Amino acid sequence: MKIGSFNVNSIRSRLPIVIRWLAEHQPDVLAVQETKVQDADFPTDAFEAAGYKRVFKGQKSYNGVAIFSKTEIKNARFGFSSEPKDEARLIAAEIAGIVVVNTYVPQGDSPLSEKFQYKLEWFERLLKFFKKDFDPSNPIVWVGDLNVAPQSIDVYDPKNLLGHVCFCPEVTEALNRVTRWGFVDVFRLHCKEPGQYTFWDYRLPNSLKRNLGWRLDHIMATKPLAEKCTACYIDKQPRTAEKPSDHTPVVAEFSW
Repeated sequence: MKIGSFNVNSIRSRLPIVIRWLAEHQPDVLAVQETKVQDADFPTDAFEAAGYKRVFKGQKSYNGVAIFSKTEIKNARFGFSSEPKDEARLIAAEIAGIVVVNTYVPQGDSPLSEKFQYKLEWFERLLKFFKKDFDPSNPIVWVGDLNVAPQSIDVYDPKNLLGHVCFCPEVTEALNRVTRWGFVDVFRLHCKEPGQYTFWDYRLPNSLKRNLGWRLDHIMATKPLAEKCTACYIDKQPRTAEKPSDHTPVVAEFSW
């Protein structure tokens, strides 16, 4: 079973890239973030033609998440179960016996901002969500743009970038509190090398060519599922396309 995650930075702007990627790679599941479109305007026909079922929750211009699947999507829910806030940042659904949780975690703006505190609180709410509604002994995959580079090898310049809202002790610990509930970073199961990134900032000249990147997009699996992970890799090709997202897909394969 092949599961991918991709921050598309506007599903309508990146539609040709996404549809082409689905055709070439044929994932069983693709979770996307930052769709940036209201539900009424979501390009459902293109994914229907590509052979994918879908669930999505969006809003105009910001946020937005979706899951595409070749097989039936069951029990989809949006946002945290205990509150309606942030529906356009989280989808959970069951696909082929696996619970897929797709998240777009807040970026955080600046370390002293209210948005940064909101980011830290968002991780705490996510942990409560997992504790209340799930069990780590079950097969669960948590994917998405988590807006955290967990280790020094996950950023291109760890010395000078330390303290950024996506690379600082506070967000690392916030992420670790969630992963300690029962998740494994399956990319790092298969790749220990530095310089492996999923995001390259548009604002840095030739950031992709110079590999000035961040690993912000992740696939986490509970231990029973992680034990069945046969591969996990980053596909840089979509980032080289014309008018790309600033992110690129990360993919995990499971013997399931």
